[in-house]
Amino acid sequence: MRLHLSETMAAAAIMLSGAAHADVTVSQSNDPSRAMGAEFATLFGAEHETVNALPEAQLTALAKGPEAAAKPKAKTEAPVIDYSDAWLASLPAPQGGEDYDCLREAIYFESRGEGLTGQFAVAEVILNRVDSAGFPKTVCGVVNSRGSGECAFSYVCDGMADVMRDPLAIDRASRIARAMLDGAPRNLTGGATFFHATYVSPNFGDVTRTAAIGGHLFYRAN
Repeated sequence: MRLHLSETMAAAAIMLSGAAHADVTVSQSNDPSRAMGAEFATLFGAEHETVNALPEAQLTALAKGPEAAAKPKAKTEAPVIDYSDAWLASLPAPQGGEDYDCLREAIYFESRGEGLTGQFAVAEVILNRVDSAGFPKTVCGVVNSRGSGECAFSYVCDGMADVMRDPLAIDRASRIARAMLDGAPRNLTGGATFFHATYVSPNFGDVTRTAAIGGHLFYRAN
């Protein structure tokens, strides 16, 4: 189509040029501009018919033009953890669902008397259990589980009302729970799935001790 149009325009140019040099008077019957107009009308008419014959989806695609390549989603990085009250206070006000509530309660009742690393360590054990075979797959399932007639966490079945009363300890446990659920690294316990207070000696079976933090000892199954 482009070659045909170029040839027509070239021919018209030659005709006009020759007319100028020869001082020839051009009548309406052989006016090259009229011939060019007819050629353009024919070409545009053919293009119009071709476009109208395209499927609707293809017409829409032509109207939109080329789509920009989708940008890859940025990877969500785990928060860098700092075991300090200042770092915890810098985090957004914590909130969450059922697993969040179960985790912060477990941190509160099992370790509120410990330092920050001791409370983070208890949270690690609970989340390590969620990720390990042989344990429930939710935080609440782990916290409320029972084995051999005993509760996995003593506060769950000690017969006392599980009411959190210390505002500062509640806030700390809540912030720790939120940070851990949001993917904070578990650097303290070496993948431990068991822990106990230093003044008791439970039988966890075939395990290896991985850490001693505050008043707790931590173990990983072999």
